[in-house]
Amino acid sequence: MEVPSFTEEYLTAVVTYVSAFLMIFGGIVPYIPQYLDIRKTKNADGFSLFVCFVLLVANIMRILFWFGVHFELPLLLQSIIMIVTMFAMIHICTSVKAKSELVSLKPRIFSESESIVKGKDETVVARMTSHNVTTKACIPSAGGNKSDSYFSDFDSRYFWRWTDFYSYVEFISLFAAMMGALTYFLLEIKLYIELLGFLAVFFEAMLGAPQFYRNYQNRSTKGMSVKMVLCWTSGDIFKTVYFVLREAPMQFWICGSMQVCLDIAIIIQVFYYGLRKPAVQ
Repeated sequence: MEVPSFTEEYLTAVVTYVSAFLMIFGGIVPYIPQYLDIRKTKNADGFSLFVCFVLLVANIMRILFWFGVHFELPLLLQSIIMIVTMFAMIHICTSVKAKSELVSLKPRIFSESESIVKGKDETVVARMTSHNVTTKACIPSAGGNKSDSYFSDFDSRYFWRWTDFYSYVEFISLFAAMMGALTYFLLEIKLYIELLGFLAVFFEAMLGAPQFYRNYQNRSTKGMSVKMVLCWTSGDIFKTVYFVLREAPMQFWICGSMQVCLDIAIIIQVFYYGLRKPAVQ
């Protein structure tokens, strides 16, 4: 017995809308367990903020790429939602680190004005409002060392390691404005648009690289959410297949394939460092 054509069309439409929904919101799912872990443990050391850097840069360039090549709307919406999610991750990481660093400082009075606490080797300036710390920096005294930095310092040693959340917002806003202006003037140049698309997916393909390097440095995956990596892997496999089936630009499925390889490498790290015996002191 033949299935009525309208039923096939209905099922096709359902699958299409579900796939689009998963593409739009599925990308943020891996960061939910990591966000909850950081909030629960009050420790963000296991998560690399450079993951956020990679995704912010990649998705900004992908949005600009859309103005030259109008790919599917769900992919555009995915980029916008991912940018919001990455700022949420940066915010909780900077907040947790700021609060944990206060433990090592001398007690101070929370007030609306700046309170200056002089230590043996440095002067710590903390600007606080009510009971929440909004900004904290360390200004070296004579012979002291600078331990914290802000975006305005333009010190490459502290790039993307700022203690102030708004420093990240300022940098990304500046980057988006500069890339937006450049794209506006070069929008009609096909070579530029193709290069922009390639750089966008290449950055996204390198998503797992900062986390892989962080694990390598620590010789451990402690503090990193394994659920996040498993979600990365399943999500990257799904979207790579989606790109191929939907005939998305070649850059997209190349990006997906590279991401799957990095995801697998991080999973191998989990087993490798997990099975290693702790060194005897």
